[in-house]
Amino acid sequence: MDILVYLNAITALFIIIDPIGAAIVFHSLVPAGETGHRVKMAVKSIVISTLLLIIFGNYGEPFLNKLGINIEALRISGGLLLFYTAFKMITQDVEYTVTTAKRDISVFPMSIPLMAGPGSLTLSILLFSQAENAEQNLSILLAIISITVLTLVLMLLSRYVKVIIGRTGDEILRRF
Repeated sequence: MDILVYLNAITALFIIIDPIGAAIVFHSLVPAGETGHRVKMAVKSIVISTLLLIIFGNYGEPFLNKLGINIEALRISGGLLLFYTAFKMITQDVEYTVTTAKRDISVFPMSIPLMAGPGSLTLSILLFSQAENAEQNLSILLAIISITVLTLVLMLLSRYVKVIIGRTGDEILRRF
């Protein structure tokens, strides 16, 4: 395993996926008393997100090449997309309400667009396209798995994450 590639990938994925923010959103979308439902939604959304990140990372560049889109255009559009998202997060008020309804949130909004959204999918494609050998590919794969497992743990412990972070911490993380 190439530790530098792993650390680079895990840092970038942590920033884009934001496991703490995902846990806070998860906490507000799934009823607190439904432990079985919470575990099912958390595991299902993590599996979907992990598969999407790995599949897009490995096959995204060849697919985009078939469409006539090169990796440099993807870098530019990904940067613009990240800027737009960051600008929107800084300037817009977002309110999360706690729900008591039991519904399937694993695909939308948890997997797509929260964890495996345009930013993280673009990052996954870029990371895998820069890998020069199988060792670097393995490092990126392990970084994806590490971040999604961390996100799963934080989602399952979201009740405590919310208490620790608090309202002020939530506001800081959202703006940061």
